[in-house]
Amino acid sequence: MKKLLLVASLATGLSTSVQADTIFGLYLGGQIWANQSDGVFGEDNNQIDFNLEDQQQGSFYIAIEHPLPLIPNVKISSTTLDTQGKAVLTSEFVFDNVTYTVGDNVNAVFDVSYVDYTLYYELFDNDLLTFDFGITARDISADVKINSTTTALTSDISAAGIAPMLYVAANVGLPFTGFNVFAEGNFLSFGDNSLYDYQAGVSYELVDNLAIDINLTLGYRTVKMELDDLDNLSSNIDFDGVFAGAIVHF
Repeated sequence: MKKLLLVASLATGLSTSVQADTIFGLYLGGQIWANQSDGVFGEDNNQIDFNLEDQQQGSFYIAIEHPLPLIPNVKISSTTLDTQGKAVLTSEFVFDNVTYTVGDNVNAVFDVSYVDYTLYYELFDNDLLTFDFGITARDISADVKINSTTTALTSDISAAGIAPMLYVAANVGLPFTGFNVFAEGNFLSFGDNSLYDYQAGVSYELVDNLAIDINLTLGYRTVKMELDDLDNLSSNIDFDGVFAGAIVHF
């Protein structure tokens, strides 16, 4: 919650400064994402499938672009990945030094959020093609709770960390239609850790004038979180599904 408040405060401050100086461009975007969750989590090699539920998640971002050479543009985005599930254990499961035995009915709450701090350059920037390239620092926060309805045992692991990722984004305009095709992604593969977050879709220019641009977006997004011992939490979970959103450009 503190990170979300920080991003919101930055958005308010940056919006004020950008409006005062039209040489800069301000982008505000958000989306509602209906995703499916699939995978396992736990500690080290002791991970199980909790049959995680499908959920609707929210995501938003703010970006500042400018014409100053050598100085990167800035984008800050926030994503929430919260879900829950349950399972009947077919093998012993240890989580946060609590041992759950075969036959236990266990519930899991998997709450993860992250804030991406991205610095990027525009290699191309015109009505037909834009291409961005940069680096992202992904600030991950996770809170995972397990409880057994059979034995009343409970356990809880909170984890946090920052992962450096490669950032790329592209947008192709379809002349005389108002439509654009876009793709964007963050990627990391290091040791037993593999993180990626990519989306692709189409956007439609609902409003396009000198004061403001408004684009509606529709697409498909996939997030993979393969973590190896992040504060004792390990996971290999995929989130994917369709999203709808909007982007406002001042």
